[in-house]
Amino acid sequence: MSKIKIIVTGANGQLGRELTQWTTEAVEIVGLARGELDVTNLSACRNLFTFHRPDVVIHCAAYTAVDKAEYEYDAAFRVNAAATRNVSVAAREVGAKLCYISTDYVFDGKGNTPYREYDQTNPLTVYGKSKLAGEQAVQALHDRFYIVRTSWVYGKYGNNFVKTMLNIASERDRVKVVADQIGSPTYTRDLAAFLLELVETDYYGIFHASNSGSCSWFEFAKAIFEESGMNILVEPCTTADFPRPALRPAYSVMDQSAIRIYGLQTLRPWKEALSEYLNYCE
Repeated sequence: MSKIKIIVTGANGQLGRELTQWTTEAVEIVGLARGELDVTNLSACRNLFTFHRPDVVIHCAAYTAVDKAEYEYDAAFRVNAAATRNVSVAAREVGAKLCYISTDYVFDGKGNTPYREYDQTNPLTVYGKSKLAGEQAVQALHDRFYIVRTSWVYGKYGNNFVKTMLNIASERDRVKVVADQIGSPTYTRDLAAFLLELVETDYYGIFHASNSGSCSWFEFAKAIFEESGMNILVEPCTTADFPRPALRPAYSVMDQSAIRIYGLQTLRPWKEALSEYLNYCE
């Protein structure tokens, strides 16, 4: 069996860095961080992809400052849309499959049932619009692609909600957390395992991939403290209590129908994943 070679862009990010840890006898991962590959430069993408000749490119590089994006429209679209165009073009030219990591923010969150892969998108934020533009670039410019939308990501690397809650608990004995936003937490280790399974298939198209089940941020925070054995009072509040520049989807649970249809492994329940993370990674 020949070894599959995968380039990961954004290799210093939460998911990108997780993926770089998965090199095995069958899979070679080449992680390219911002300092090694400027995805906003088409020539740089072409040169590095030509040099490495990957079988697959997993495009994790992104502008993820959701609130800041409301004031930095050009910067968000430069990275999430224009750079994704560059990666799509360069990957197709070297014959590599492309996996683009997208987000639940492509939906408006006004529904109350899990969003399916082909439901109507309607992003409310600059960040969501720029990520959707990236999806559209992939679909227009590549012929063998996977678009994987995920949500509420946390893991061993980088900053995330779980780490923020643990830091807060070490400094005070109570915290208010939004209870009217519902979604699905996603552990980077589980997402990485799914992506590596997916890119070895020919099941091209759009996928939703988060840990199974759903919760509010309030419920997520309570689970973090309970699993960590921390005695902190968690009080529910509303989104209106903490206004932010970018609107958050009130309901962004995503149905994993494509994973089920193609017989792939659904991601385990979010509480189970959280337990493993807190017990083995923190």
